[in-house]
Amino acid sequence: MENTFWTALGASGAAAVVTSLGIFTIRHFADWGQRNTPYFMCFAAGVLIAAPFLHIVPQSMVMTSQAPAWLLVGFMGLHLFNRFVTAFVCERDPGGEAYAVGLVSLLGIGFHSFLDGVIYSITFTVSLLTGSLAALGMVLHEFPEGIITYLLLVRGGLAARKAIWLAFLAAALTTPLGMLVSWPLISVIDPPGLGTLLALSAGALIYVGATHLLPRAEQEGKPFSLVALAGGVLVAVIIVMSKG
Repeated sequence: MENTFWTALGASGAAAVVTSLGIFTIRHFADWGQRNTPYFMCFAAGVLIAAPFLHIVPQSMVMTSQAPAWLLVGFMGLHLFNRFVTAFVCERDPGGEAYAVGLVSLLGIGFHSFLDGVIYSITFTVSLLTGSLAALGMVLHEFPEGIITYLLLVRGGLAARKAIWLAFLAAALTTPLGMLVSWPLISVIDPPGLGTLLALSAGALIYVGATHLLPRAEQEGKPFSLVALAGGVLVAVIIVMSKG
């Protein structure tokens, strides 16, 4: 259990580092970052969609018979949360961009990243394979998330230095924090309860991949985006088969 804790902490720390790399890249290599971000999104989406269907959902169904219902709750719950944040932002500022970098958006980004840390605790508690599959897609999706967070802040009128620090606090630091806060509770939950949390996590992972990453990447119309998506799916398949 101690080794599992350090593995989960290392994975959440890696996510924070990758988010920070995204912020640094878009700050200092803006053209390269904007040109290649859709490929990172597609690859991460492939992993985040394939891994739950191939391994995480079946694993949760072994642990609890209610897994399908909790899978739906996880998917719809994250969707409703994002809809709430979007609606609140639009209500406060019909123009969208200025207030989108205000308190509500930063809280939304921070809470999302905090939940990422919770997912690390859940999946690594179940098994090293489950945690590794979830971490692979999640760590990769942190790179474009860092870029997007920084761009939102800058486009909202914040100075570059302030945008860097706020993006780091909201999008990067909250992930290991979420893992550390949730670990003591999740590590003592019985198997059916853990299966419920695992199904919720799978729903959240599928939502992030299918409705958060893919649509944004497809808007860019990159010529090899399908190749990147297929690569992510293939990596998940290879990992599951090699451990099966």
